[in-house]
Amino acid sequence: QVQLVESGGGLVQPGGSLRLSCAASGTIWKMGWYRQHPGLQRELVAAITSGGATSYADSVKGRFTISRDNAKNAVYLQMNSLKPEDTAVYYCNTHPAVIYSWGPGTQVSVSS
Repeated sequence: QVQLVESGGGLVQPGGSLRLSCAASGTIWKMGWYRQHPGLQRELVAAITSGGATSYADSVKGRFTISRDNAKNAVYLQMNSLKPEDTAVYYCNTHPAVIYSWGPGTQVSVSS
């Protein structure tokens, strides 16, 4: 089974930027970035097909950009204009169906 490892999170002030990376141990196809706020269910933030078509949750549209590097089996999430409500643990996985085991995630904290 493909293993997923997320990285790039951290503490940033409101209005700041972060770039998350997702490294996969094997070939990946349609992928998504998800996030989980404390006490809530995991939600889809952005998705990308193997051909590069993208879609975004309304809450991040215009601020986040998902991309991929098929040669490196990697998916990225560029997050700009971060808001406190973006604070969450971010994960990557297949989309729309979650096929692989969840990775450890990467914590994003937006606070002044």
